[in-house]
Amino acid sequence: MPLTDTTRKPDTASDQPPAAGRTASLALVVICVGYFLVILDATVVNVALPAIGHELQGGVSGLQWVVDAYTLSFAGLLLAGGALAERLGGRRVFAAGLALFALASAACGAAPSLPVLIAARLVQGAGAAALVPASLVLLQAAYPTAAGRSRALGVWASIAGIGAACGPVVGGLLVTTWSWRGVFLISVPFAMAALALTRRCVPVSPRRARALDLPGQLLAIAALALATGSLVQAGQLGWTSAPVLGGLAASALAAAGFIWAERRSPDPMLPLALFRRPAFRSGTAVGLLINLGFYGQLFVLSLFFQDVRGYSALLTGVALLPEAALLIVASTLSGAIMARTGPRGPMLAGLTIGGAGLLGIALSGAHAPYALLVAPMAAAGFGMALTMPAATASVMDAAPADRGGIASGVINAARQAGGVLGVALLGTLVSGASLSGVLPTALIVAAGAFFAGAALILMGGPAARGPAGPPSGTGG
Repeated sequence: MPLTDTTRKPDTASDQPPAAGRTASLALVVICVGYFLVILDATVVNVALPAIGHELQGGVSGLQWVVDAYTLSFAGLLLAGGALAERLGGRRVFAAGLALFALASAACGAAPSLPVLIAARLVQGAGAAALVPASLVLLQAAYPTAAGRSRALGVWASIAGIGAACGPVVGGLLVTTWSWRGVFLISVPFAMAALALTRRCVPVSPRRARALDLPGQLLAIAALALATGSLVQAGQLGWTSAPVLGGLAASALAAAGFIWAERRSPDPMLPLALFRRPAFRSGTAVGLLINLGFYGQLFVLSLFFQDVRGYSALLTGVALLPEAALLIVASTLSGAIMARTGPRGPMLAGLTIGGAGLLGIALSGAHAPYALLVAPMAAAGFGMALTMPAATASVMDAAPADRGGIASGVINAARQAGGVLGVALLGTLVSGASLSGVLPTALIVAAGAFFAGAALILMGGPAARGPAGPPSGTGG
C-alpha cells in the first residue's frame, strides 16, 4: 500500500487548539514532563530491587520481571499507540496515556505481592505506550520545520536522558528516606499535573483514518514476550534446555508471522516499505542496540554495587551518577549538530564513545577502585545521550509527514524492545553466578551492542546533509 494517505479527519469541537498565545515552548514542557515520567519509571526501580525482593520474596528472575513487565508492555504496544495517535489525534492519546500511567503507578505503590506488582507494571507500560508516540506526533505539530524539530528533539531526548540516569539517584533517595513504594507513587502527582495542563498547552495534530491491526499487534507482543521469557528462564534452566529453545523458536515463528501479517494487511500497523529507507532502517536498529546495552548494564551495575560492594540504595544511586553527568550537554550538542549536518555524525560519535566507555568499565574489573570507573561511566552516558536524539530524528525525518505516529511508535518500540532484551540477556548472565566473576562479560556484551550500532551506521546509515539541506531520508 502507499505510504501516504491524505484523508485526514477535521478536528472536532472537543479537539480545538489551545487558546491563542500558547507557545510551542509551553507544549514542549508538558510533553517532556510526561516523557520524563515514563523514562524515569524504566530506571528508578533498579536500585529498589533488593528492597522489593526482600519484602515481597522475589529472586533474580522475579526482579527481572518487575523491570521487564513494564518495558515489555511498553514495547509491545507502542506500534498500536502510534496508530491510535494518528487515528484519534495526538493530544487525546497523550492525555489518555497520562491518566492510565498515573492510575497504574498508584497500583504499583500499593501492591501487596510480587505478582500484583508485575501486573500493575504491565498496565503502567500500556499507559506509557500510548503517551510516548503521541508525544512525538505532538512535537511534529508544534515544530513543523526540520531545524526546529531537531532542536526540540534534542530537548526532548535530554529530558529523557536525565530521567534515565537520574532514576537510580531518585530511587535511592526514596528507598532510603521512605520505601520502595515511593519509587512508583512519586509519579502520580506529576502525571496528574501534566494531564491538567495538556488541554490548555498542547496543540492538536492532524488525524488520519486508521484500521486496528489486531493480528499484527498480537503477533508482535507474542514474539517479544516469548523471547523475553526464554532469556529470563535461561539463567535458571540453561541455554540448551527444552523450554528455552522452544520459547526462542516460538518467538522466531511469531516474528515471521508478524511480517507475513503486515504484508497482507490493507492498513498495516507497521508499513514494511518504510524499512526500504536507509535512515529509517538504521535509526531503528540503533535505537534497539543502544537501549539493549545501556539498560542491560544499568540493571547489572545496580545489583553489583549493592550485592557485591555492599552499597546502600542511596549510595548505589550516587555511584551511578557519572552516567548522568554530561547528559544535558550531550543531548543539547546532538540537537545542535543535527540542525546543521543531520543525524549521522552524532550517531556515529555517540555509539563509539559509549561503547568505549562500557568496554572501559569491563576492562577495569569487578574489584577496581571506584575512581577508575567514573570516566568510563561518564563516557557511556555521554554516548547514549549523544546518539538517541539523532536516532530518533533519523527515523522521524525518514517517514512521510502523515506517518509520524507510526514512525514514533517504531523508534520507541525498538528502543524499549532493546531495553527488555538487554535486562533479560544480561540478567541471565548474572543469574545464579558470581556477579563479580561475570560482570566483565556482561559489560562486554553491552559494549558490543554499541559497536554493532556504529558498524550499521558506517555501512548504511543516513547521509550527511548541509545546514540548508532537506531532512535525512525523506526521499524515496
